[in-house]
Amino acid sequence: MTQKILSLICGACIISTSLSASYLDKETADRIKRNTDSIIAKDLGTKQLLFAKDEQKINQPASLTKIMTAMLAIESGRMNEVVTITREMIQVEPTKAGLRVGEKFYLRDLVKAAMVMSANDAAMSIGVYLGDGDVDKFVVLMNKKAKMIGMKNTNFTNPCGFDIGHHYSTALDLLTLSEYAIKNNAFNDMAKLKRHDFQAVNTKRGYAAYTHNKLLNNYKYAVGIKTGYTQKAGPCLIARAKKDDRDILVVMLNSEHRWNDIKTIFEDVLPDITETRTAKKVVAPSKNSKKTASTKKKAHKIA
Repeated sequence: MTQKILSLICGACIISTSLSASYLDKETADRIKRNTDSIIAKDLGTKQLLFAKDEQKINQPASLTKIMTAMLAIESGRMNEVVTITREMIQVEPTKAGLRVGEKFYLRDLVKAAMVMSANDAAMSIGVYLGDGDVDKFVVLMNKKAKMIGMKNTNFTNPCGFDIGHHYSTALDLLTLSEYAIKNNAFNDMAKLKRHDFQAVNTKRGYAAYTHNKLLNNYKYAVGIKTGYTQKAGPCLIARAKKDDRDILVVMLNSEHRWNDIKTIFEDVLPDITETRTAKKVVAPSKNSKKTASTKKKAHKIA
């Protein structure tokens, strides 16, 4: 038994240390480590872990939570059902789609709004509806599913990703969740959407949900997955890119310069991921530039 425990500990140490510079030069790897609370990158084709730092550290997952919310909706078999919006569903903090009490929507449209624009009113509507009017019942389903798929250090308290109570996860657990989710074609179709247009079934009022994921507009091989931000969580990102036979998945939590750093990782692991790649490295932001646009958002924003 003792030998088994030691083996597990050694295995965890290997993940956290020796992989941290497998693909990146030391200077670049050190910069990304400084910018990010925890990170893990994996080649899904070879199953090889490429880069990691504190991947088992407890962090707030922000709107990365909505991946679980979306998967429970997809797997419910109720995507074509119509949801009537109640006051409870829309009494949430931004980001919001602007849904109105009494409007009716297909569940599938609410799931896409939650995934694409990270709409909290859409996510809460999913939770209340699938919880049969009680969002706490839906949260029970979230945690049950998390344990079922192997998320060992995660606890959800809400379907949106708000920092309410003990709502937490780890980069490793979120990698597990993402690997589970991308086995589903319906999820993958949503994860790479740049925009989703939909309307209320009863009023025909139109809505347009735009993605917060800059990669989908800037990287030819980007195929998702989800952004996140709260004041406590900081900027978070789960990014995926596919090129030829390479399929790379990266989870970044509280990543101060997530867009620059994910570009650096993808360009190292997937050469020529952009149309014209040069040998020039991405320039690290100056020390005086302590906050990105994401961190300048109002404290109540969550995306």
